[in-house]
Amino acid sequence: MVAGGKAAVFLPDTMSKRGLFYLSCLLLLCCGINSSAQDSVLAFRSLDSVKKMADDTLKVNTFMAQSKNFYRYFDRKNQENPFLLEAITLSSRIKYNKGLADAYNEMGTSKRNKSQYILATEYHEKALAAAEDSRNDRLIAVSLNNIGVDYRRRDMLEKAFDYHFRALKLAEKINDVRNITIATNSIGNINLSDGKYEDAIREFTRSLRLEQESDNELGVAINLGNLGYAYEYLGKLDLAIDYYERSLAVNQRLGNSTGMSICYTCLGTAYQKKKNYPLAMDYLQKALEVNDRVDDKVHVAESYLSIGRLLNEQGKYEDARHHIRQALELGHQWGFKSVLMEGYKAMADNYKREGDYAQSLDNTNLSLQYKDSILEERSSTEFAQMKAMHEVYRKDNQIKELQRAQDLNQLRIRRNLALAIALAGFLFMLIVGGFFYIRHRNLQANRQTLQLELRSLRSQMNPHFIFNSLSSIHRYIWSNNQEEASDYLTKFSKLMRMILDNSQHTFIPLNKELDSLRLYLDLEALRCNNIFDYHIAVGENINEEEVLIPPMIIQPYVENAIWHGLVHREAKGRLEISVSLKGKVLEVVVTDNGIGRKMAMEIKEKKDRMHNSMGMKVTEGRIALIRKINNTKDANVEILDLRDNGGQATGTQVRIVLPAEFLF
Repeated sequence: MVAGGKAAVFLPDTMSKRGLFYLSCLLLLCCGINSSAQDSVLAFRSLDSVKKMADDTLKVNTFMAQSKNFYRYFDRKNQENPFLLEAITLSSRIKYNKGLADAYNEMGTSKRNKSQYILATEYHEKALAAAEDSRNDRLIAVSLNNIGVDYRRRDMLEKAFDYHFRALKLAEKINDVRNITIATNSIGNINLSDGKYEDAIREFTRSLRLEQESDNELGVAINLGNLGYAYEYLGKLDLAIDYYERSLAVNQRLGNSTGMSICYTCLGTAYQKKKNYPLAMDYLQKALEVNDRVDDKVHVAESYLSIGRLLNEQGKYEDARHHIRQALELGHQWGFKSVLMEGYKAMADNYKREGDYAQSLDNTNLSLQYKDSILEERSSTEFAQMKAMHEVYRKDNQIKELQRAQDLNQLRIRRNLALAIALAGFLFMLIVGGFFYIRHRNLQANRQTLQLELRSLRSQMNPHFIFNSLSSIHRYIWSNNQEEASDYLTKFSKLMRMILDNSQHTFIPLNKELDSLRLYLDLEALRCNNIFDYHIAVGENINEEEVLIPPMIIQPYVENAIWHGLVHREAKGRLEISVSLKGKVLEVVVTDNGIGRKMAMEIKEKKDRMHNSMGMKVTEGRIALIRKINNTKDANVEILDLRDNGGQATGTQVRIVLPAEFLF
């Protein structure tokens, strides 16, 4: 099931006819069929309405939504979807790469559903380029999977595997379960087509587990069927039958007539191989009955053909010819060339078994004629696709030329406007320039002074932390075995490298700060025999690689929460750290369920009246300097004592507020 919801990608290429059966029926099940006249009026009214909107990303997204509403109408008319064309043109003009990737992916999938695989690959590669420009990992994975499916339909298995493997690695990196499932199942189908059945079983099993965890029953049914194919090819017929029956049960629960038909046919084929002809015939007859409820008559033709082949093997030649002729009649009536090719081939086998070699030869020649016709048609289709691709390139170049001309005009306008503003403001700048120059020079001097003070405070912070950590290691080595001490030292050395690297900078990306904080918490948890758990939550609107934060700004408050709050609890403690971005303010909240500040102070006075928290004092000084440098009130620390309804201490909450800094 690729991005676009087409289930056929789960089916093996060696079972391409069955895969096409699945695809055609699923499309009919998913979409209702409105009258052509009503669709035409609604489609073009909607198109005109959307065109009147302002040229922005909302307009592109509206084009995309409407393209899905009316794609059945344009498919029946064999016309390009104008909503997609408008979405592509507008996305190119406003440089909206995400919209461009979405539109090209939909266009490519539409071409693939019409077996125009060359054009599909071209559009999906354009989608990949746009997705990479947008730096959207999910869209990149979708595009890679789509290209993989295109190549697999063209039997270019090596290229297909390469794209699906890339999609899988990226999807695993971002934990995109949908694309992991698609890539895994597709790789399984590639292995199945390549005769690597054990590898295919491994991939299908993983895909099945993911579909079960996602409660996607259709995906479960298809993967069960795929496993049945693999075991059937390995000659493990009993195991294959078990998977076919499990797939049948799910399809029956879903009411999926096409899936039921395929399962019945597979069961009939498997029992035919086991020489259990009565049971094989029973399942093939059930497939024929189910196919009467499916609009696509190719299923009925295939059922007649399968029964004919079974009767051939049983030696019931007259009955076999009767069923094969029914398949041929449907093939001629509906133009199913593959059915005609296979039907005449089965008829040739029938006459050969009966000893009528003349009739067998005639039917063989007819089968070969339809095979040649299919190959010729495929070649003609590919040539037409190449011509269409050339037209696409020509139109793209026209759009780019128009866009380039528009950009040049806008550049000229902006240049002339800038020149006019510069000339108008020249006299004003002469008057006030001296004042601002002197003011700027004084501000720079003050800022440099504050920066030097901030660096001095930061250099105090790191030695303090290193001293405390070395003290912890010393005690840990004396109180634990050598293996645990070695593990602790390994983690500590990694943390030291991170601290030394981060301390070179006034600001570092948030993800680096959180990585060092997690490592510190792991070390403290080991040291304290895991007497507390911790959880770090980052707001969904935060890009951890772009948001900047002063290094080691959170750690002192975390350390204080552990050693003055959590270690004195009798039960297991909990430390919660949340990071949120509210406008231009970055807020970090450290919450513990420790004994509270009052009781901690009493314990501290009993143990060491002279000890003061150097780390927190230094950090408070850093925050004060940040407030001065940025000339803002959005830089402070608030400490709140948490209490229950009875007034008993339930922990402490520290709220660190900083002005937001960004990489770009």
